[in-house]
Amino acid sequence: MRIMHVALGGCLSAPPVSYGVTEDTGGHIAYVLGAAVAQAHLPAVQRVDIVTRAFDDARLGAQYAVPEEIVTDGVMIRRLSTARRAYLEKEALESELPALTDAFLEMLESGPRPDLLHAHFSDAAELCAAAAERFGIPWLFTPHSLGADKRGAEVDAELERRIAREARALARADAVIVSSRDEAERQVSNLVPDAAGRTFRLNPGRTQPATRDLGPAHRLIAPHLDAPEKPVILAIARPVEKKNLAGLIDAYAGCATLRETANLVIVAGIRGDGTTPGDAVFRDLQDRVAAAGLAGRVALPPDHAPEDIPSLYALAAARSGVFVNPALHEPFGLTVVEAAQAGVPVVATNRGGPPDILREIGHGRLVSPTDHAALATALRAALDDAALTEAATFAARRRAEGAFSWNRWAARSLAIARRVGRAPPGPRDPGWLLASDIDDTLTGSRQAARRFADWRSARSNDVLFAVATGRTVSEARGVLHEWDLPEPDVFVTSVGTEIWRHDRCGALRLDDAYAARISRGWNREAAIAICAAQGLTAQADYEQRQWKLSYVGSPDAARRAAAALDAAGAGARVIHSHGRLIDVIPERAGKWAAACHVAGQAGLGFDRIVCAGDSGNDRDMLEAATRAILPANARRELSLPPRTGLVRARAPYADGVLQGLERLIPKASDPAPVFDADIEAAE
Repeated sequence: MRIMHVALGGCLSAPPVSYGVTEDTGGHIAYVLGAAVAQAHLPAVQRVDIVTRAFDDARLGAQYAVPEEIVTDGVMIRRLSTARRAYLEKEALESELPALTDAFLEMLESGPRPDLLHAHFSDAAELCAAAAERFGIPWLFTPHSLGADKRGAEVDAELERRIAREARALARADAVIVSSRDEAERQVSNLVPDAAGRTFRLNPGRTQPATRDLGPAHRLIAPHLDAPEKPVILAIARPVEKKNLAGLIDAYAGCATLRETANLVIVAGIRGDGTTPGDAVFRDLQDRVAAAGLAGRVALPPDHAPEDIPSLYALAAARSGVFVNPALHEPFGLTVVEAAQAGVPVVATNRGGPPDILREIGHGRLVSPTDHAALATALRAALDDAALTEAATFAARRRAEGAFSWNRWAARSLAIARRVGRAPPGPRDPGWLLASDIDDTLTGSRQAARRFADWRSARSNDVLFAVATGRTVSEARGVLHEWDLPEPDVFVTSVGTEIWRHDRCGALRLDDAYAARISRGWNREAAIAICAAQGLTAQADYEQRQWKLSYVGSPDAARRAAAALDAAGAGARVIHSHGRLIDVIPERAGKWAAACHVAGQAGLGFDRIVCAGDSGNDRDMLEAATRAILPANARRELSLPPRTGLVRARAPYADGVLQGLERLIPKASDPAPVFDADIEAAE
């Protein structure tokens, strides 16, 4: 396979990259390079090209005008030339897109053409969409940073054109690859709801090399500090306002304890000629440091070398420091991953991707970036808990190294690419529907998961397989891939409020008929108001769906909310699970309602539905189904009385499901079982 990435903005070159030399030379370049190099190492990949824009700017360097540049074996940068030779910021690229599209199509015309295109940002998506139309090349899209969240009170015509390009890209791409749940479940879904079924969340990997050499970092910051031996509060970001570096300085200046115990080190790109927007941001940071009397306590170096960054992480770890990302909104947070992998405790913004990262590594503190007092408190806590932090940071480092890997990203991206345009074969003549939860029902034991995959392969012609999960469709796909579990014929997601099916090209599409059915009588706004009045604590924004509202609370809180919703006639019901999770969904929805809808469309009676689950959000389908399976690890909250057709398996996880299936679904040649007595346990 030949893969071609397209990324037009910034100063993209072979490493070492001068990150921060312009506003657009940031994390997306690290992403593109890391992805391309990892893909080139895959046996099935013959070559990876990275297409970017050529420009000639003496201030930035001559290498950006070179037509081709080798990155490593199998990876080459190819630059598109047009009549305009000056460096262009991302916003200025818009007027150049027609010429760049022509140059790109001419490049592809001369061949050899790639088997797959991958566009980074919506400007590159315009080129890839044109190539797909002319040459039929499938393409993936990674938005990196969507513009809708940047909308303000006043209309910005330039921003609106960008958002329109992003919407076109999401609607036309064969698949969308993002890094955070906020992108996958809120931003993409809000802009183009239909794109959710083609969206995959993949963790990116580490781009900075590990080092123990503190020398480069010490030489960079020591000249700016009175006591360079103190612990370091480290921030690394481009000099743009949304990174909120000014807020970080204000938080530090307002906390006497921080000023006395730690130095603040901010690496904010590389200074230009004094005329760029980044230069203006940098001058503002300098002014804030001076106004607060922080000279000698804050290091704000005007430039840095690539080798300084890994050394700074090492210095922060060695000096019992902390890394902070205070961005007003961070699409992902690659520096948070890099810090965690270097063994540095993390304090990060609660807006965007960092909550996913900290949840994955099991360590770190989230704060509101606009609450300076909370930011200072979190930094103090991270510095004060040195002994506890050391043990937790070591564990987080191990988890971060395993979870954020370019090799894993490359393998999964290739698997996604191979499925583009191909609808998986469903059962030819299904006689049964299996609707199973995922977490702790099919997952939990890798050996059992493999045995379930074997069973699924053997019964793929006569058993329609649906997962019924509380997760969204993108997260469900992710956990199935992580556990090497088979792709189901149907996804029932978000606690039975969404049904996703494959179209003829293999993309997942929302079942509109089911959506219309459960919408009758559902008053989402009223349900939100009632739950707020009941004092329920809402989960993250991306957990809120069109037909699912998610909160945290006790069983008593769930019962009170249910009573209030019922009294108000809000057309809703409440599901409590896992001891603290509360979901509010339409009264017509639920896992059992979804399973019945799927069975009906397959021409199956409800007696041909087998349900498996382990927690409270599986209760409705397990109680209603004539054939149901509880693995041995089922939660206590799921206490079901004995009845005919209920299998309480002796084995946990997928092995328990298989025990139940052996009792409840006969082999294709056998008649369906007739239950004369209660099934208490699998034999």
